[in-house]
Order: sequence, then C-alpha cells, then structure tokens
Amino acid sequence: MIVVIMAGGAGTRFWPLSTEERPKQFLALTGDRTLLQMSYDRVVELAGPKKIFVLTSEAYVDLVREQLPELPARNIVGEPCRRDTAAAVALASLLVENRFPGETMVVLTADHVIEPIEDFHLALREAADGCGEGRLYTLGIKPTFAATQFGYLEMGEELEVGDLPHFQLSRFKEKPDAQTAESFLEAGNFYWNSGMFVWRTEDILAEFQTHLPRHLELLQPVIEKLGSQDFKQAFAQLEPISVDFAILEKAGNIGAVIPRIEWDDVGGWLATQRYLPTDDHGNALRGPVLCEGGKNNTVFVEDKTEEVLLLGVKDLVVVRSGGRTLVAHKDSLDELKPALARLHEQAPVATYP
Repeated sequence: MIVVIMAGGAGTRFWPLSTEERPKQFLALTGDRTLLQMSYDRVVELAGPKKIFVLTSEAYVDLVREQLPELPARNIVGEPCRRDTAAAVALASLLVENRFPGETMVVLTADHVIEPIEDFHLALREAADGCGEGRLYTLGIKPTFAATQFGYLEMGEELEVGDLPHFQLSRFKEKPDAQTAESFLEAGNFYWNSGMFVWRTEDILAEFQTHLPRHLELLQPVIEKLGSQDFKQAFAQLEPISVDFAILEKAGNIGAVIPRIEWDDVGGWLATQRYLPTDDHGNALRGPVLCEGGKNNTVFVEDKTEEVLLLGVKDLVVVRSGGRTLVAHKDSLDELKPALARLHEQAPVATYP
C-alpha cells in the first residue's frame, strides 16, 4: 500500500497563526505534533517511510523535510504552482505507478484529526480489498449534524466486502445549503465526503485517460524530471480543476467504506476548542492567558513570552501570533477570509494622538 499525503494548501481560516509562509498543515493546533506530522504518524506503520509520499507546494518542501526527516527526500514533491487537486492526483498517480507499478494507492490530506488509528487502518485495508477491476474507493463519514461545509456522498447498493459497511456510490453532491443538508441528514443514506481515497494506480490513470487526458499527456514525459524546468513548464499548463469535478463525479464505478472513526477536518478556530484546556466557564485557553468574568471564549497565544488578559467578555476568538492579533466574535469567523483580503490589499492605517 502506497500512501500519498496532500499538503499543499495555504488556508487562511487559522490566521494569524496560519500564514502563506506556514499554513495550517504545518501547525500544532491540537497538541505537540503538527497536523502533517499526525497524518504521517497515522500511516507509517501501515506503509513505512519509503512508501509514503508528500505532495506540497514548492515553497513548502523545506518545511516538510524539517517536520518529516524520516521521509526520503525524493518522496517529497513540490508543485511549482497551484493547479487544484486533479493535478496533484494525476502527478501522484503517475509517480506511484512509475516507482511501484501495480500497487494500491491511498490518497489522504494533511489537515485531519482521526482516531483510533487501528480502525482507520481497518477501513483502508478493506477499501484496498474492495477496489480494483476499475472500482475506485472513497471513505465516507457518518454525519453527526447537517453540515454545510462538506460535500456529501449518496450511497446506493450495499456491497459485501468486509466487516465495515460498504456501498456502491450513487453520486457526489456539492456542499449544500442548510435546508438541503437537513434533508440529507434525514434521508440517512448521505455521508460526508472525507476527501480520502483508495484505488489501484492503473484504474485512476484509466479514468484520467478517459476524462482528463491532457493531464497525462503533459505530466507523463516529465515524471522522472521532478523539479526541472521541463516539469515546471508542463505543470503550469495543467487546467486548474478539482479531482471531484474532473474525475470522480464522472467515474461510473466507485465504492465507499464507512469507517468506525472520529474524524475532524479542523476547519477553523472553533474546531480547536475540543483540543484545548477548558475552564469552568467554557473558555478554551492556550498560552499565557487570564480570562476573568468571561465565558465561552477561545484564546490561543503562540509565544509563551506574551500575555493576554480578557475581562468580562464572552463568545470571542482571540489569537496572538507573530506580531499579529485576531479578535473576532465567534459568529463572525466566516468573514475572516474576505476581511484578510481587504487587510492585505491596503496597509492598515496607523493613527496616533
């Protein structure tokens, strides 16, 4: 089993801790290990370092090497520009087929929290048993609420594969509005799309050949020239499109396994609350923080030499990192990304008395 960890994102939902230079996957948001390191820890016993690949931005290659020194340097692949997930999957599939022909390939992301590991391994093994002969596999997550931030998987006929529930997938569904999400939850046969996949390399490459052949035409001649100018020029010509749109929504034979795991995509500051120490008033606090007369605040201070004091406030998110500070009401965090764009378009105006 060959594992590919996608670690190229540059999300803004964890600003100011997450920046363009050090995005979410390289941060220790839930403990001492970063999200990337936790992703590696989950699969190293399953595959071994030599069969784990990390695809990331060219700008983050050194960060990956620093955080995962056990990985062979040639297993860390830097993408010269962002071309969405179809490009990453096509590149990874060609790379794995080139070095380990005929193997089963697992595609994971670098920003999830998953436990217990034993049940996660069971799901991957059963997915590997169920794929092949043209069938691709995905992992579906049983929904616990009517989420609008996830895509959904509609399950069809149940498959007899292993001890876990397996289904033939009927279709992928985009992120729904609140009313549609409620209907999915009530229907009972819709699961969250985890973005984790298992397939034989020849099967996913066959789907690319059918639905997105230009990706293979550009990447195949340079698969042994990673990092070269020829590779960079070829990659830059790829159409930016997600693997869901380009391949998975069009593929006719997809299976899904439902693992017995706790899964969290740690999508923003509110998601960190469950991993931080919490006081009797619901304040989730990390770092040198004193919160008096307040409740239900989330405070994250990266630098142990800095101090933050909250008095009589509630429902705030306060983050201090790298000389930058976020103070937001919990209900306003959806506005973080556009507000950051405005902040970076023009330098903040400093006023003095």
